[in-house]
Amino acid sequence: MSVVLSTAPLSPSERAECWHEVVSNTFMPLGVKLLEREPSVGAISSEQLGSLQVSAVRAGPQVVTRTPRLIAKDGDEWVTVVLQHRGTGALEQGGRQVLMRPGEFAMADSGRPFRNELAEEFSFTSFHLPRKDLRVSEQDLRALTATLFSSSGGSSGLVATYLTRLSQGMGTFDVSVRRRLGIIATDLLALLVEERSGKLNPQAPGSAHAMLALIKEYIVRNLSDPGLSPEVVAGAHHISVRYLHKLFEYEETTVSRWILRQRLERCRRDLSQASGPLLTVAAVGRRWGLVSPSHFSRVFRAAYGMSPREWQTAERMQPSGLGQQLGKLVPSSTGSGRRGEGGEAA
Repeated sequence: MSVVLSTAPLSPSERAECWHEVVSNTFMPLGVKLLEREPSVGAISSEQLGSLQVSAVRAGPQVVTRTPRLIAKDGDEWVTVVLQHRGTGALEQGGRQVLMRPGEFAMADSGRPFRNELAEEFSFTSFHLPRKDLRVSEQDLRALTATLFSSSGGSSGLVATYLTRLSQGMGTFDVSVRRRLGIIATDLLALLVEERSGKLNPQAPGSAHAMLALIKEYIVRNLSDPGLSPEVVAGAHHISVRYLHKLFEYEETTVSRWILRQRLERCRRDLSQASGPLLTVAAVGRRWGLVSPSHFSRVFRAAYGMSPREWQTAERMQPSGLGQQLGKLVPSSTGSGRRGEGGEAA
């Protein structure tokens, strides 16, 4: 259940004291100095995903500090990752300062003093977890606090995408799914620390699951590329093709079959549109990386029992029938062999 705390019902004169209490109770003992004469409304909405707390924060200009005195009062050790959405945050820790702009993120640990200045109205999502859950060395963590992670590419971009989508959909997950998603997020953050420090061990179970989540995110974002293949996917993540295949053994499938299944599901969805402009079958296939009409027709029929054109016609004639009966089908056959056109074969 989401926990929402807001200073909206209070007068401006009451907001400062209340906001300080809200922030400290949500995260850890912190100093909060508001930079407005009449404080704006502040709000925090939090969800618990196992031991990971995900909090959406929005408020007016302020400075948040973690001092030696506050550290002495609170013996627990936490790591907080801040993903900036609006405004900027100037985070200082360990002699470094980093300016977080929208789409960027950085981390801080509660065991050392830090300062975060938010000079304008802002919103961000924080990911707050016990320090022990990250399972990285103190030296590696210290080297990466108050350093900038970009969302524009590489592993940090994939992690940012995962964290963003997690925060956007966290209210829709049941308890068991929440815990699993929280573990994946923690593993991804650990993977990022290990990668930046040059100590990534992809054979470790946590790293394997985190790497698989990153790879799936990458594949989904690149389904339209007909050249997407195990070699391309492995190269983008700096791992061998052999190790990539090993990761997908956890799913009891192959990389290429997983790619094809995602493509076919999206093609089926597009062909099922009962209204709007009628897309040609070839155009739908090209949209999702299946550029050969004959190959598209063959693999679609193998998965759903009819050709793409037959599916589209049936959906147009009976928009509420076919999709309900067959919409949850999982493609049952994706061919064999090491490589097929567009990386579809096993």
